[in-house]
Order: sequence, then C-alpha cells, then structure tokens
Amino acid sequence: MKKIAYILATLAVLALPCERVSAWQPPAAQDGFVPVEQLGNQEQLPAAPLVAGAYGVAWAAILFYVWTIWRRLARIERELADVARRVAPGGR
Repeated sequence: MKKIAYILATLAVLALPCERVSAWQPPAAQDGFVPVEQLGNQEQLPAAPLVAGAYGVAWAAILFYVWTIWRRLARIERELADVARRVAPGGR
C-alpha cells in the first residue's frame, strides 16, 4: 500500500510541471515575413573587434604557455647534460 501511495505521489509531482507548461501560450506570431531593412534601427555591437581581440588573447596565452615550456625544457636539458657529465667515466 505504501509503494502505491509513493508511486502516485511521485507521478503527481511529475505531472504538475507538465500542466503548467501546457498552459503557457507562445507570444503572438508576426503577420508574415518582415525584411531586416524594415525592422528599424536597433542597437548593434560590431563583432569583428571583439572576435579579433579574443583571438589575440587566445594566441598570446598559447604563445606564453609554449615559451614557458620551452624555457623549462632547456633548463632540464642543461641539468641532464650536467648529470651525464658527472656520471661519465673521468668526469669527476
């Protein structure tokens, strides 16, 4: 009996949002096709400078990351050469 009550309560809770969604009415549609030129002046933000800036920042970050890896790799290569020189016979 508890299982049936639990299932019914779950179904009732799940059905509530569905009824609210079905009662929602979309806004009234336009009469037909309206060309962009007839829509009037709207505030527009030019995208080209923003896109160029975003690409510039992304490339700068990538180049900085590659530069730091290059420096660390060069330092590790110097340390390995030093260790190899120390370990080699006659290097002491």
